[in-house]
Amino acid sequence: MIKTLVSVSLIFVFVAACNAQGPSRSTLRQAADPAIRSTPAYAELLLRKTELEAEAESLLMEFTEEYPKVKDIRLEQDILKAETQRLLVLKPADAGKLTLALGKLMLGKVSHAAALKRLQMQYQDGHPSVKKEKRMIEIFEAAIKEILG
Repeated sequence: MIKTLVSVSLIFVFVAACNAQGPSRSTLRQAADPAIRSTPAYAELLLRKTELEAEAESLLMEFTEEYPKVKDIRLEQDILKAETQRLLVLKPADAGKLTLALGKLMLGKVSHAAALKRLQMQYQDGHPSVKKEKRMIEIFEAAIKEILG
């Protein structure tokens, strides 16, 4: 029963947070064609966004925004938002390109970009781990561009 209450609470918190984002977000969402929002790629990004928000809200019940895991989630959310906006500005004619595979490629890029940001907080650009993540991002971005044109 407690799990159900927590789940319901998280849903209400998520809906409230979505509604509190302000007009710029809703304007962008309304401007995007329904053909784009109903694609598998968009659904993949929306699923990840929802998972991150639920995880953040769960952590914030015990911790503050300064908690390292919450900071990591916020970092990934920012990168994910940019990739989502990249889809939302596409023409409806391009909706056929927005496959599940593209969504997974975009999530892979988001994951590596978040890892890169975390590494850059610790190491300089010449560090092998930083170079590796940059290369991974380039590979994912090349595949994304190949699909989107």
